[in-house]
Amino acid sequence: MAKAAELNHYPGPKHVLELAAELNLSHEQLDKTIAILGRMKSEAIHLGRELVCAEKQLDDDFKNATITHENIQKQLSEISTIRGKLREVHLRAHLDQRLVLTQEQVQQYDLLRGYAKRLDLLPHSHAPHLHI
Repeated sequence: MAKAAELNHYPGPKHVLELAAELNLSHEQLDKTIAILGRMKSEAIHLGRELVCAEKQLDDDFKNATITHENIQKQLSEISTIRGKLREVHLRAHLDQRLVLTQEQVQQYDLLRGYAKRLDLLPHSHAPHLHI
């Protein structure tokens, strides 16, 4: 749901919590991350239930031979809207999470998750300043 964010330096709250020690999260960052994850889960569960119901209705209409050209378009539009909202919930959580972390923590997250195997692969704006 949030691959575009995850692969472009926008960490996800679930994985940030899993890596809390390695990222050296402060108590405030930990509390904010827990809140972000809680909001995301709550909204995602609600939308997930809506999606299951909409998909079941589509399936039932085919099973009962009550599907029409008119209602298939309406049902698929509704399903697409719910899927889009579900993805938005996940992507917003990544946006919110990035605001909680420092630039260094985002870099460390990318390294720990395997998104940047070497420091020279990080974008220049995110590369650490090395003093030799």
